[in-house]
Amino acid sequence: MGDHTTSKIAVRGCNIGLMRGGTGRPLLILHGGGGAGGWMPYMADLAARHEVIVPEHPGYGASDTPDWLDTVADLASFYLDFLNQLDLTDVDLVGFSIGGWIAAELAVRNTHRLASLTLVAAAGIHVPDVEQVDTFLLTDEQLVRAMFHDEGRADAIVERLKDPELEDIGLKNRTTTAKLAWQPRGYDPHLHKWLHRIDVPTLLIWGESDRVFPKDYAFAYQRLIPRSRAVIIPDCGHVPHVEQRQTFVATLEGFLEGMRVAA
Repeated sequence: MGDHTTSKIAVRGCNIGLMRGGTGRPLLILHGGGGAGGWMPYMADLAARHEVIVPEHPGYGASDTPDWLDTVADLASFYLDFLNQLDLTDVDLVGFSIGGWIAAELAVRNTHRLASLTLVAAAGIHVPDVEQVDTFLLTDEQLVRAMFHDEGRADAIVERLKDPELEDIGLKNRTTTAKLAWQPRGYDPHLHKWLHRIDVPTLLIWGESDRVFPKDYAFAYQRLIPRSRAVIIPDCGHVPHVEQRQTFVATLEGFLEGMRVAA
């Protein structure tokens, strides 16, 4: 599924997994609470035009769980160190769900190495009176099914949950996500105050039927981030890169290409 490498690197003494593939301007992907997983089809699609870089967050999968990891803000600072260590510049940063929260926290701190920001079904802010699924109260199977507009699309992933080799990784990922996002549920009560500091082109991609962070969150982020643009994908839940892969890739590529033309 496209050429890529898998390795381990140490950043600030913390060993993390890292997948890289493709050539071109760097596109850094920050994964959601389910972990980085393997090299996914949408990553291979994007690697046709970009150097796609997918680290596995500290506390997730095979990466170390460092003593300093307490908050999403800690991960944002870690990824600033990651960008410095790899000397990455002109980076297109893409964050999914809790990875979107990390990306937003990073961008309010420093956009010096960024060319753009894309938040996909991102956590991180709170929108009052919006009904949403509480992922911490669901079984693993219920959680997977809540991610999709068409629950039938989740069947293959649900089958994978039965693999005993994935049980420990799944538990580790959910434990770390709970540590970072349990209270307040999935947001930083101070982040919204600083989103105006984001000064790179920003795209917000949401599924129209997202039940985890409904599309109201896309429009809330749009109001808070100057000159940001929201795109809502029909017939899609919380994982547009999986459920509507072609539309997702085309939307992201269109945004990035439009940015280059404008520059």
